[in-house]
Amino acid sequence: MSTISDLRVSDVRFPTSRELDGSDAMNPDPDYSAAYAELRTSDGGVGYGLVFTIGRGNDVQCAAIEALAGHVVGREADELLAHLGDFSRDLVGDSQLRWLGPEKGVMHMAIGAVVNAAWDLRARREGKPLWLLLAELSPEEIVDLVDFRYLTDALTRDEALEILRRGEPGKADRIAQLQAQGVPAYTTTPGWLGYSDEKLVRLLREARDEGFAMVKLKVGADIEDDVRRMRIARETMGEGYPIAMDANQRWDVADAIAWLEQLAPYDPAWIEEPTSPDDVLAHAAIRTAIAPLRVATGEQMQNRIIAKQLLQAGSIDVLQLDAARVGGVNENIAILLLAAKFDIPVCPHAGGVGLCELVQHYAFFDAAAVAGPRSDRFIEYVHHLHEHFEDPVVIRDGAYQAPTQAGSSAGMHEASIRDHLFPEGTVWKDPSHVVVV
Repeated sequence: MSTISDLRVSDVRFPTSRELDGSDAMNPDPDYSAAYAELRTSDGGVGYGLVFTIGRGNDVQCAAIEALAGHVVGREADELLAHLGDFSRDLVGDSQLRWLGPEKGVMHMAIGAVVNAAWDLRARREGKPLWLLLAELSPEEIVDLVDFRYLTDALTRDEALEILRRGEPGKADRIAQLQAQGVPAYTTTPGWLGYSDEKLVRLLREARDEGFAMVKLKVGADIEDDVRRMRIARETMGEGYPIAMDANQRWDVADAIAWLEQLAPYDPAWIEEPTSPDDVLAHAAIRTAIAPLRVATGEQMQNRIIAKQLLQAGSIDVLQLDAARVGGVNENIAILLLAAKFDIPVCPHAGGVGLCELVQHYAFFDAAAVAGPRSDRFIEYVHHLHEHFEDPVVIRDGAYQAPTQAGSSAGMHEASIRDHLFPEGTVWKDPSHVVVV
């Protein structure tokens, strides 16, 4: 009988602040990092999960994951993997750890890493990429994974079953089409605030040449800079080419409305995170005031309850789930079902460390089994750090190609982990990078 023998956690950090990769109005100098979890079994199996952070505090996130070891180590592996809905509810239901949330923040993200590692382990055992494993589950098996507590005023189990059953006819054809054509991507690579105008133009042209159907620019630090950069982007990309914007929670409501009035002439595709990610009513007020400019959020949406409220209140036009912010695969399935109920497109947040690798599975599952084909679905893409993963994303003609390897694409190369361990890895011993701790 195989058991869970170990939960290993590594503090992995990349010095992206050296080149200001990832810089935005709220996060000017991030060091992209991962609290990296390995769920190991007594028969040699392993599943991987991670939480993305931006440097300081990654050790706190690692400690939160380690705090879950008592719920995992020693359990019979086959039983755990056969009942991942119960496993998720068990981790979330620890009343003493739940007090630290509840169902939000560092502890909830830690639960997500462990749940995701269990799903990665199961997918590897079954020899399937995670998205395909999920897509081939029956509607009944999928809804059994979801915790409907706090959701039934917006989405009941029966409604979720109906959504999934509607998608059953033609599912095999959709899977084949996804495997042949992929899911369209947009890229944020040109848009970091720390980049010069020259680098912005060069990367915009490269994005268009690579076939991306949309790009995104960071905004929110200085209105004159934002107007200049959006003007440059519009002149470079031409009329009609979608250019989204991301304020990373920078504004109050009045500031957001006034700022966006000055950017509206450049025909932005959407404004992302214009205010606090927890402020449902502020998003609704901004959306009403700036229409028809669309509002997107979800990168730092703490749980399925916030997702429900954003949808109920008519606060958003685009929902951007994140693979490492909520309680893992199970809760993200709930969020996908909520978005389908309200007919709002899900365009997953990516970038960071491993987020592109992880979120692609949700988008492919959504397209195959939940919302079905949508012309307004994109997956965010950033060019950074994919070389550190065993199964990196594949982009062709501006589209994510369907993952084919077994698992959730979360596994990192041992050398990358070793070299970027904080603070003893070779990268962090380089005196050219000063780290404040």
